[in-house]
Amino acid sequence: MSTDHATLRLVVPQFDSPLTDLIIDLDHLRRKEFVGTTPPQLFFQLKRIFFMLESIGSARIEGNRTTIAEYIETKIKRDDHHHASIVEIRNMEAVMEFIDENVRKSPINQAFVAKLHRMVVVGLPKPPNGEGDKTPGKYRTIQVRIGGADHLPPDPKDVRTMMEELFVWLNRKEPPKYDLLKIAVAHHRFSWIHPFTNGNGRTGRLLTYALLVKSGFNVDARRILNPSAVFCVDRNRYYSALSQADYGTDEGMLAWCEYVLGGLRDEIEKIDRLLNYDFLSQEILLPAIRLSLESGQLDKLDAKLLKRAVERGTFQASDWKALLPGKAPSEITRTINRLKDRNLLIADGENVRKYVVRFDNNFLLRSVMRILDEKGFLPLQD
Repeated sequence: MSTDHATLRLVVPQFDSPLTDLIIDLDHLRRKEFVGTTPPQLFFQLKRIFFMLESIGSARIEGNRTTIAEYIETKIKRDDHHHASIVEIRNMEAVMEFIDENVRKSPINQAFVAKLHRMVVVGLPKPPNGEGDKTPGKYRTIQVRIGGADHLPPDPKDVRTMMEELFVWLNRKEPPKYDLLKIAVAHHRFSWIHPFTNGNGRTGRLLTYALLVKSGFNVDARRILNPSAVFCVDRNRYYSALSQADYGTDEGMLAWCEYVLGGLRDEIEKIDRLLNYDFLSQEILLPAIRLSLESGQLDKLDAKLLKRAVERGTFQASDWKALLPGKAPSEITRTINRLKDRNLLIADGENVRKYVVRFDNNFLLRSVMRILDEKGFLPLQD
């Protein structure tokens, strides 16, 4: 392998390169004032679903065999399941929440990445039989190998210096047009250094998520990011692209960046469609209610009530009067409370008199996931 790769650097594409087009497209998406029509409470449910998919996908790259369907059941049953494969995925979800809450005000440095790593491996059995780490948050002191890769990570005595170099490089002020290239290079560099004894892949992908959020891909009520979808669709292609970059050639690094940014653009454009409420309601939520009715999980009345709720986006008791003729307001309120108790409705933020359908942790989730799969929104298959 080329020793030139020991020098961390940015390879800039030619102006007429497809990679340049990707950078321009993604920069437009980043700066675009994206105003979705999906109500916030429904958006945050979608966001939690894609956090789940991101976490399952990243864990599956490392060999976790938990299927989407199996993990959904732990959500629906509120199963306090402590099997290591489930804990691994739950850890990833917790880290993503931590990133969203902290990355804008936190520097990307050794302390931040150490925190990510500790959260990734907490509660997991140690190697060789588990996905934990004997020294959480601490750089490795032993030589490691990457399964199936020709690249041998640096000597442990060089890890701290190389990681500090990476942090300095990441935090160096550059023109914004280089942000996305830097994120792609940083993902590879982190993997190349392999700073921890275990958990490097999961931590590196979470670092990539954090860098995207920090660079302006805001994941508030405007956008959902699922960067691991780029890598988990075809695990072999992911590892092949990483290996190509390991040689340190311009061609290898540019191909790696094109692979990452191309997948990221496609994923963002796809998921952004869900923030158009006409699309979400007509193409995802209403079909999911029909599926749940057909499967017997909903009766006809509840399906009709939830359908009206979806059509309204946010609704109040008076919106159900026509569907419950002759019912007194108190009876309609009891019907709402019954559906809330079944976890099928949730208050619309602080407004306790308005509600939205809940679908992120009840049996509707099974149907929502089936429809998302049919519409091509799931990056991995069971």
